[in-house]
Amino acid sequence: MTSGWTELRLAVAARVSCIATRVVFCALFATMISAQDAPVPTAQTIQVKVARVNVGVLVTDAKGKFVEGLPREEFHVFDNGAEQPITEFASIETPGQVLLLIEAGPAAYFLQDANLFAANTMLKGLSAEDRVAIVRYNDAPLAILDFTPDKAAAQMALDAIQFNLGFGDLNLASSLYTVLDWLAQVPGKKTIVLISSGVDTSPSAAVAALQSRLQTGDVQILCVSTSGPLRNGKSGGKAKIRQTQEEFAAADQSLQWIADATGGRAYFPLNGKAFEETYREIAQIVRHEYSLAFAPPVADGVVHQIGVKVNSPGQPAKGKAPDYRVNHRKAYQAPKD
Repeated sequence: MTSGWTELRLAVAARVSCIATRVVFCALFATMISAQDAPVPTAQTIQVKVARVNVGVLVTDAKGKFVEGLPREEFHVFDNGAEQPITEFASIETPGQVLLLIEAGPAAYFLQDANLFAANTMLKGLSAEDRVAIVRYNDAPLAILDFTPDKAAAQMALDAIQFNLGFGDLNLASSLYTVLDWLAQVPGKKTIVLISSGVDTSPSAAVAALQSRLQTGDVQILCVSTSGPLRNGKSGGKAKIRQTQEEFAAADQSLQWIADATGGRAYFPLNGKAFEETYREIAQIVRHEYSLAFAPPVADGVVHQIGVKVNSPGQPAKGKAPDYRVNHRKAYQAPKD
């Protein structure tokens, strides 16, 4: 086992170093569903036509506990600061769609037993009606399992994933972009669980396109870093170790940015127990997401900021923090006539 961890640290450190100049700080995103090559998206080609704006919302209390049972009347949604009528509302009991997007590189190869076994905790924690899909990626995304409520089938699909030990491309940005494109056709509450080291070899055009796409999309992304257990490697000189640590930190910041841009969360577990706790919390997040929708008030084709407020159970005392913490997507791109 020790030699395996050492081999993994060397493999990942070498992989990170050889692409250091290609990693863009705060960007990692995607492409999916077919093994065929697709044109690289550019920021100029992004066009989002929105008849309604879907907003997933998580509400937690001052102790971090998820708040259940809130009715539609407790929510207020804002477009550039102006309150809008809520046209559709789904409570936390409404089933959701969860897509696991899994990096099939060397980090996952060595960690698959601890990581994917722990992922079973998430599958068990989802509701019986929640549907799960599974996609792996390296140079491009490959669909492994279409959406299904059958958690046993999902676990079998996880167990059957083929991981690569070599130094092929890890095109996170390109792969995530395609996945989001595909999910645009899926109705209801949607969450991507991105299981990744954060290393990205995508073209810069794909990264730029995803930066815009994430900030205006309607899919919550929960990021789980697979590189935490690899951080203690001491191979090489001091300068090499420092460089590797800095590159891991850059990958972490990219994962954090992806999560923040979509109203999600990023996790950096360091061992098997932490992976299990992470997946348990992710299942709770999926089960406690409210979904709101409103109609865009104007068709100006520009990005609008979204705000969501939830009525507190009582007025907080002066100087006291609000009773509820509300997480949601931050923006959307309005249609243009």
